[in-house]
Amino acid sequence: QVQLVDSGGGLVQAGGSLRLSCAASGRTFSPYFMAWFRQAPGKEREFVAAITWRNGYTYYRGSVKGRFTISRDNAKNTVYLQMNSLKPEDTAVYYCAAKLNTGSYDYTQNYPYWGQGTQVTVSS
Repeated sequence: QVQLVDSGGGLVQAGGSLRLSCAASGRTFSPYFMAWFRQAPGKEREFVAAITWRNGYTYYRGSVKGRFTISRDNAKNTVYLQMNSLKPEDTAVYYCAAKLNTGSYDYTQNYPYWGQGTQVTVSS
């Protein structure tokens, strides 16, 4: 069983930065993709960024490219999301997710493992 614990959210002014962390544990943790999704009030959960665990290939939604960076530390079983130049529209609960196989990395239902979420609020 894989367990994911998200942390690092908070309140920040527009233009500021935050770094989210997701610590994974399990008997044998070897995902194919790790990803971050977010969900704003009244909206569906949406893809933010993904990384392949083995090679570190990264993928981003268009609106965060150049501002957010996903990375991983395989030795610590941890994935990070560095968020810079934050905007009020980035306000959401951010969730870490893991999937063990290939396939669409940006499709919510492809991920069987989820963190509990961490709130990010960006004030204008």
